[in-house]
Amino acid sequence: MSEISLHGGALTTTQLNAIFTTIPVEFDFIDENDIVRWSSANRHRLFKRTDDDLGKHVLEVHPGHSQGRVKQVLHEMHSGDRDSIKILIHYHKQPISIAFYALHDDQGKYIGCVEVTQPVGEMQERGSLLRNIKQVFNRH
Repeated sequence: MSEISLHGGALTTTQLNAIFTTIPVEFDFIDENDIVRWSSANRHRLFKRTDDDLGKHVLEVHPGHSQGRVKQVLHEMHSGDRDSIKILIHYHKQPISIAFYALHDDQGKYIGCVEVTQPVGEMQERGSLLRNIKQVFNRH
């Protein structure tokens, strides 16, 4: 099994796939031409992606009401005016964090961005200290 060299070490494709299918966070990679090239394929996804979404312009996989904002963020990332943005939305009555991070190669050239989506309702609950202590002792 071959390993992929990364900054910080190396992982096999099996290990990378296990990471991205296990953690309850959605990742979408959008290339420098704003084309969706990869999405984490995990059962936790709130915003489903299919193989048919790969190769589409990012605006084609976002709902119409958000396209203007997505377009603006991408323009700012392309121009270098913004490296990241985090927003909070409500989806099916739960708070969701959506963040875009500009990606650059070792020479500083913009190579795309990653969109990271995750529910944050549990992080905002009252009594989180007690909940965290309970989670240490209770396995799910």
